[in-house]
Amino acid sequence: MDVSRRGFLFGRNRPAHVPIRPPWSLVEKCFLETCTRCGGCTAACPTRIIVIDNNSFPFIDFLQGQGECTFCGECVAVCTAGALRRDDQGRAPWRLAPQIGADCVAQQNVVCRSCGDICTAQAIRFRPRLGGAALPEPTAELCTSCGACVSVCPARVITMKSNAAMEGAA
Repeated sequence: MDVSRRGFLFGRNRPAHVPIRPPWSLVEKCFLETCTRCGGCTAACPTRIIVIDNNSFPFIDFLQGQGECTFCGECVAVCTAGALRRDDQGRAPWRLAPQIGADCVAQQNVVCRSCGDICTAQAIRFRPRLGGAALPEPTAELCTSCGACVSVCPARVITMKSNAAMEGAA
């Protein structure tokens, strides 16, 4: 990590938030160097979750459009620059897993299973709790990283984060 002396002294040595890029994106540095910012992937996305940031680069916003990635590959098909590359070796489109925030309504003893109901991979299960609503527990190994659980959450506390447990897979 490149940190300036000033950044270190003022506590700015944390890595900047890296947005979720479209599926099968190159690593961030290479993606930024390769992407021409043409907007083709945004237009091609049938679920409309690929949006443009302030610098005209595409990123994923699961709260937009239909809220999930179907991994159709349309974004890759239109990427003539090569910033998105899908290979035939079954490489995962990205390594993400849901993280459920502390403000989940189930933590307040309100029965809610929206995230689990929408998850076709059954990657979010609910642990019964004595005297309270069952709590959601994501299972990273089962998660397809589609993001469907993000947009259905009534409290908006589910985010998709890089899944370190999947880093060895592929």
